[in-house]
Amino acid sequence: MSSLAVRKAQPAAGTTPGTAQGPPPASGGGTPMRRRIALLPTVTLLIGALYCLLPVAWVVVAATKSGSELFSTFTFLPGTGFTENLSDLNAYRDGLYWTWMGNSALYAGLGALLSTVVSAFSGYALAVYRFRGRETLFNVLLAGVLMPPVILAVPQYLLLAEVDLTDSYLSVLLPLILSPYGVYLSRIYAAAAVPADVIEAGRMDGASEWHIFTRVALPMMVPGLVTVFLFQFVAVWNNFLLPYIMLSDDEKFPITLGLYTLLEQGANTPALYTLVITGALLAVLPLILLFLVIQRFWSLDLLSGAVKS
Repeated sequence: MSSLAVRKAQPAAGTTPGTAQGPPPASGGGTPMRRRIALLPTVTLLIGALYCLLPVAWVVVAATKSGSELFSTFTFLPGTGFTENLSDLNAYRDGLYWTWMGNSALYAGLGALLSTVVSAFSGYALAVYRFRGRETLFNVLLAGVLMPPVILAVPQYLLLAEVDLTDSYLSVLLPLILSPYGVYLSRIYAAAAVPADVIEAGRMDGASEWHIFTRVALPMMVPGLVTVFLFQFVAVWNNFLLPYIMLSDDEKFPITLGLYTLLEQGANTPALYTLVITGALLAVLPLILLFLVIQRFWSLDLLSGAVKS
C-alpha cells in the first residue's frame, strides 16, 4: 500500500475512529428569544378576544339577575331572575319586543339582500367593463365609504319627507340598498375571482352578457357576496341612528331603537334595566345563528370559483 493510501486511511488528529466529522451543533442561545417573539402575537390576540368577549359575558350573567340582584351582587355572579325577566319581556305591552325583533329581521334581511344584489351588479360592472368615468365613479364610492352615516341621515330624512315616506318601512329600507363598502368589496372580489379569459370564452361561444354574469361570474363571486351580505346584515341589525330619525311609530321600531325606549321611560317611570339586558342578550342570538348557518358558504380563497382543468 502506498504512503498516500495509508495517510488517507488514518483518522484525523483529535477524532475517534468510526465517527464522521461534521459541523459543530448549532447554538440554541437564540431559541428562547424567538419563542418570546412568537408568543407575542398570541398574547395580543388573547387580550383582544378577552376585550371583545368580556361585555358579552357580562350581558349573559346580568340577564340572569333580578332588578335587586343587578345592583347588589358581584358583577359576574349569576342570579336567579332570568325566567322572571324573560316573562316580563314577553308581557311588556303584549309582546311588543317580538314586534321589534321582527322589524329588525325585516330591515336587516331584506335590506342586506337588496344591498348584496346591487353590490354584485355594480361591483361586477366596475371590474369587468371599461367605460368613461369608471375610475371617477369608483373614487366617489370610496369617498362614500369614508363618510360618516350621521352626515347623510338628515339629508335622507328631508328627501324622504318630500315624498311623504317618513315613518314607514321604506324610509329605513331605501337608504340601505346602496352600500359603498359593499360595492367596493364586490369590485375587488370580482376582479380577483372572475378571470378575464373565462368571460372572453363565454362571449366567443355566443353567450349574452346576462348569461355570462348569472351562470359564470356570479357562482365565482358567491364567497365575496356572502361576506357583503353578512357585513350589511350586521350593520343594519345594529343600526340606530337612521330609524331614530325616520320613525316615530314604535310599532315599526327595530330592536335597537325599541330597547332604547325602555331606558328612556320618562322622569316618572324608572328605566327597565332588566328588560333591556335580557332583550339585548336575545338580540345577539340571531347574529350568532347567522354566522353558524352561512359560514359553510364562506371561502378565503379568492380563486376558489375559477374553472378547474
